Amino acid sequence: MNKGEIKNSLARKLFIITLLSGTFTMSISQSSLSTAYPTLMKFFGVTAPTIQWLTTGFMLIMSIMMPISPWLLNNFSFKKIFLSVVAIFAIGTFIIIIAPNFPIAMLGRALEAIGVGILFPSFQSVLMSITPEQNRGATMGYAGLVMGSALASGPIISGIVLNFLQWQGLFVIFLLIMIIIFISGLFNIKDVMPRHKANLDLVSTIYLLGVIGLLYVVNQAGATRSFGTNLVILLVISIILTFLFIHRQLTKKEPLLDLKVMKNFNFDLAVLLTGFSYISLIVVTIIYPLYYQNILHTTVLMSGLALVPPAIVLSILNPLTGKLADQIGFKSTLLIGMSMIVVGWFLLFIIHTQLSIWPMIIIATLIEGGNAFVMMPATTLGGNSLSEELLPHGTAIITTVRQLLGSLGVSLATLILVSSNQKHHLPANTGLIGYQKVFAFFFGMAVIGFIFALLIKNNKKTA
Repeated sequence: MNKGEIKNSLARKLFIITLLSGTFTMSISQSSLSTAYPTLMKFFGVTAPTIQWLTTGFMLIMSIMMPISPWLLNNFSFKKIFLSVVAIFAIGTFIIIIAPNFPIAMLGRALEAIGVGILFPSFQSVLMSITPEQNRGATMGYAGLVMGSALASGPIISGIVLNFLQWQGLFVIFLLIMIIIFISGLFNIKDVMPRHKANLDLVSTIYLLGVIGLLYVVNQAGATRSFGTNLVILLVISIILTFLFIHRQLTKKEPLLDLKVMKNFNFDLAVLLTGFSYISLIVVTIIYPLYYQNILHTTVLMSGLALVPPAIVLSILNPLTGKLADQIGFKSTLLIGMSMIVVGWFLLFIIHTQLSIWPMIIIATLIEGGNAFVMMPATTLGGNSLSEELLPHGTAIITTVRQLLGSLGVSLATLILVSSNQKHHLPANTGLIGYQKVFAFFFGMAVIGFIFALLIKNNKKTA
């Protein structure tokens, strides 16, 4: 089946449903594990910093796979890529289920990360490639529903599942779903992407370790609240490797990741906007439960359930904002979203007293609702700014930068929160002053994002 048939048949709907179902399940697995940390620590007999590697290591491996995804799309059938990714993820999940110790569980988690790192940028490239430009906003709205809603609802879903099942039960559910998706993929996933054969640039792949190093430094700084000598050395090495990677991509005839797309101003703004909105989303999902538990003294279950209303609004708005972008334009849609995010952080910043749970839920809903107007519309705008052959490179850059900025946002929030409370001789995470400083910082970041949205120009392909 060729690309034109995909666009105009029932096969296209089945293709998209299968693709988004796989992405949704993988996205939930990415964000759901933190709920099970205490149980996993007890089961494997490891400390909190060790168990955190199930998330940190996952993010590191995922980040290095994202820039490789354009090469894979150019050299292999998308159907083979999708089925391989689902199989790798399913094998990793099975290994986690039967893992007798932490290293084996970490191996399974690494395989899951390989699958997610390849699929996340690839599925966005494919969706934009098979959708006419005038309809991309609506299609990518459903992609936003998958990614944003799964991230926001992952801890909620896992918390509910873990109330009834052992921790392995959560992964058994993931495994069963992935088996069904694999079977569906055999029939419904088609080879829709044009291919341009190229050799894998091993030197660039080695230089990519710099990106992993940067992400590791950011996460460790957030976890330890300090920059030791080893971290500083690693930071310097990572910056050098990242610089070498960038230089090689700009000068090589057939780069692993074509950074020439960064010459497009709209694309650059789109990268920053999707990153800024992702920061707000992930910081809310992490900082809010801490606020509920440590300031309002709610139970862990209640702090998770309080995230449900914002997640529902995010899920409802994502498909609608995609259609809105097609109708009124991307700039107007992005300005609406960034305005909501700015107002949400401003309310948290300006109110210097303890807020009860319902005002906090309303403000979280405003911020997450704003994310629906920004993250995927900005991704679509970035894709529309590029020629079709550069779409895989553009989406790989957007997803990689988004991941880096998201990790940076969480680490900065943790550093601000803990260092502020230490300054005032308060236990970590417990003082209202620390949270107020976090809110002030991210209000400032939201204002910068709003300025970026103002700079968006009428979309024209220049790359």
